[in-house]
Amino acid sequence: MTMTVGSLVRARGREWVVLPGSDDEFLVLRPLGGGDDDIAGVFTSEGVEPAQFAPPRADDLGDDRSARLLRDALRIGFRSSGGPFRSLAGLAVDPRPYQLVPLLLALRQDPVRLLIADDVGVGKTVEAGLIAAELLAQGSIDRLAVLCPPSLAEQWRDEMDAKFGLKAELVLPSTVRRLERGLRYGQSVFERHPITIVSTDFIKADNRRDDFLRAAPELVIVDEAHASVCDDTTTGKGRTQRYRLVKDLAATTGRHLILVTATPHSGNDGAFRNLIGLLNPALHGINLATDHGRRLLATHMVQRRRGDIRSWLAETKFPKDRRTGEDTYLLSPAYRALFDDVLAYARGQITDVSGSRLQQRVRWWSVLSLLRALASSPAAAAATLATRAAAAGADTAEHADRVSAPIIFELTDDESLDDDDAVPGALYDDEAAPVSTDQAMLRDFRDRAAAIATETDPAARAALDTKLALVTETVAGLLKDRAQPGGYHPIVFCRFVATADYVAAHLRDVFKKAVVEVVTGDLPPEERAARVRALAVTAGTKQKILVATDCLSEGVNLQDDFQAVVHYDLAWNPTRHEQREGRVDRFGQPAPIVRAVTLYGADNGIDSIIMDVLIRKHEAIRRDLGISVPVPANTDKVLTALMENVLRRGDRFVQETLDFDLPNEAKQLEIEWQSSAEEEKRSRSRYAHHSIAPDEVQREVDASRLALGSPDDVTGFVRTALHENGGTVTPAPYGFAVETGGLPVGLQDALGNPPPVLSFHTDLPAPRTAGVLVRTDPKVAAIARYVLDAALDDVLDERQRPARRCGVVVTNAVTTMTVALLTRFRVHLTLPGRDGPRPQVAEEARVLAFTGKPSEPTWLTPAAVEDLLAAQPDANMPHDIARNTMGQVLEVLPTVVPHLDQYAHDLAESLREAHVRVRTTARGDRAGALSIRGLTVEPQLPVDVLGVYVYLPGAAR
Repeated sequence: MTMTVGSLVRARGREWVVLPGSDDEFLVLRPLGGGDDDIAGVFTSEGVEPAQFAPPRADDLGDDRSARLLRDALRIGFRSSGGPFRSLAGLAVDPRPYQLVPLLLALRQDPVRLLIADDVGVGKTVEAGLIAAELLAQGSIDRLAVLCPPSLAEQWRDEMDAKFGLKAELVLPSTVRRLERGLRYGQSVFERHPITIVSTDFIKADNRRDDFLRAAPELVIVDEAHASVCDDTTTGKGRTQRYRLVKDLAATTGRHLILVTATPHSGNDGAFRNLIGLLNPALHGINLATDHGRRLLATHMVQRRRGDIRSWLAETKFPKDRRTGEDTYLLSPAYRALFDDVLAYARGQITDVSGSRLQQRVRWWSVLSLLRALASSPAAAAATLATRAAAAGADTAEHADRVSAPIIFELTDDESLDDDDAVPGALYDDEAAPVSTDQAMLRDFRDRAAAIATETDPAARAALDTKLALVTETVAGLLKDRAQPGGYHPIVFCRFVATADYVAAHLRDVFKKAVVEVVTGDLPPEERAARVRALAVTAGTKQKILVATDCLSEGVNLQDDFQAVVHYDLAWNPTRHEQREGRVDRFGQPAPIVRAVTLYGADNGIDSIIMDVLIRKHEAIRRDLGISVPVPANTDKVLTALMENVLRRGDRFVQETLDFDLPNEAKQLEIEWQSSAEEEKRSRSRYAHHSIAPDEVQREVDASRLALGSPDDVTGFVRTALHENGGTVTPAPYGFAVETGGLPVGLQDALGNPPPVLSFHTDLPAPRTAGVLVRTDPKVAAIARYVLDAALDDVLDERQRPARRCGVVVTNAVTTMTVALLTRFRVHLTLPGRDGPRPQVAEEARVLAFTGKPSEPTWLTPAAVEDLLAAQPDANMPHDIARNTMGQVLEVLPTVVPHLDQYAHDLAESLREAHVRVRTTARGDRAGALSIRGLTVEPQLPVDVLGVYVYLPGAAR
């Protein structure tokens, strides 16, 4: 017996829809109105019969309320609509139109090779997740892996689960043994688990990469992709291994590859060329200044800044403003004396021409490390003076520069930020050598710094370290700021672990009523996000303060609990300032205004250089152009020249402002930086995809919301359904709660035997036992399925069927009898693919309405149907009259079947056109292809009529 895909059959006492993969002997079936979890395989020998959907009965009468409930249950229960975005029905996130642009670009590629380079906080994770969910829903892929820094692994897993319903396994050093247990001989973790979140630094190792390359899935997403590429001059082993891994993944031409980064071009053109070359080898050497080069890159790259995003829709949830400020401090007499002595020592070291060139470079990097640490905190200075300098183990002067410059200047990220916050070290003498004058001096510096750092009285400590006094004042002001209800909860960013621990201990002493937590690179990456989440839970409604190093400055979402950033230490790479502030100034931040405060020493000289040459210049570019532009690649040379200039000036610089002429290197840096800013502004217009007009994307979003129901529809449906089924619904700040004792047994079973009071939250996070008011939430889906199944079950008691298939409504909104039909269209989709056509079954719900006789109907326009559905009842109709009226309508209803059939064909054609449109709009090809080879949309007849509702004018009563 041959059953057409999409047709209706009856088996095991219920109706099912035939799915792809069925044959004459075995059918893959989904219950009518059911989801993917209910799919079953049935042998045709079990007594499978063709079926048709039963028409409504005249005595199954309800009212306007029951009609709306059935309509919403049908739409919200759908898991596979026929529109071009196959995954939207299964998402728990309501994507903004701008977040669909990368998906539009991806849909016209096969394989997908895309660089998502949107600004910090715009929502790149959602954009990449949308593409992954769509490829899975279309059947283009069966497996995917996300490569990311280990500190972001849990966040990726949680996002994929909560927003896309994708259950992923973490592949980390702490989890791999468990995952490998039970594998078959020769089986890979990546073959056993279809969706994985993988630590890039773990999998890049030589003993792991080959297994991953052999079993890598069809789609790989690389987060923080800028840290996985290098140029030919890079010597760091970690970055080289990452680049080799990603390059080998890209070498498989059929693999889908999505690269995600907010900083695609960090000033190193060679690394940028290698990055875009992963997407298309032609991009590696092409002239991007030509129209051809720009067009080619635009097909693979999308890059929007905050200004681009704001222009899409007013509903986009971003802070309205980021208010920045600067606060300065003067060193205390004790710290001033220590600083002066260290500066005198440093000057002596760099002017000492004795020894080899290697020894001179080691001394230079050692004193610069000491000055950086001393400008940070006495705790960092003491730790640095107890730690061997990285340059001390160098073989040549060039080697000393290579290992020290990235640590001191923060201008290259050869390794991730996970281990970037340790003190750099200042000791360089052989420990076995006799105690020298220099060693004795360094020990004296260490003891004096430690004495300040270990002061136990908070007031005395702040008097000795005025930077601590300033951060105390700044944090207190933020906590009390009435511009934000409850005050601003700040994140205090420090450069070194020792400083972060020192600052956190002081803030705990001062702010007794606040909850203070510290997160640094000393914690394993997987524990950092957990500690932040625990802080939010522990603090509750209390004020909370997070002290962190830059291990939290990339990729981590902190906008739910924090609204302000304090730069306790200046980063010598201003991009890190932008990354820090991007933890709170990002999509989803509920506060309308976020704050950022930069602290710096007005009289230590070093901070003044960084502020004048880097930080203020970076901020000026961001304000003038609306974009953040990384500093050019030669900044380390500029800073070296500046620092040498200051140190060689001796004691004078501590008494004067930075009034000397900037070296030629600094002036050239400014010229190159401004040039980069102008080029970045031009590239924004090239790759922001302004050719995709907002109304074009909005049309597809509106169509999907009409077919599936908006978030507000979900909330209203759940509240009404629970109330009509006997639940007592009570509003709550998070949403609402329902007393479940009065619910029907069948609904309680569907909800998994809920607690006496079940809460429903409008958004995540929510308790494990609660429901979330999104269409994919299991509790929401269970309610929709129960309401729909109960309406179709004639055996159930009327009290257990709040939704009805028929109704007569008396309303002044109509002047003549109008009949509305709640219909369900089943369509058979065939999507093109590299491996051949992919058949799928989808469902669409529509309300069609007509006036006049069914034999000569006048069909309402879609807008008129929406007006009809918004009509309110104005009078009651006696039950017997209503039943007779409905009986008469149902008797002649078969006469409109030809129109329903034609509508089904027209709907299938409009869906096909929508599929074609989204695959051509992304390149601005409005003419496009009239068809896409292999794409078909066919209706499955007859159309299911779920409900019939008659609207009578008020005078009819």
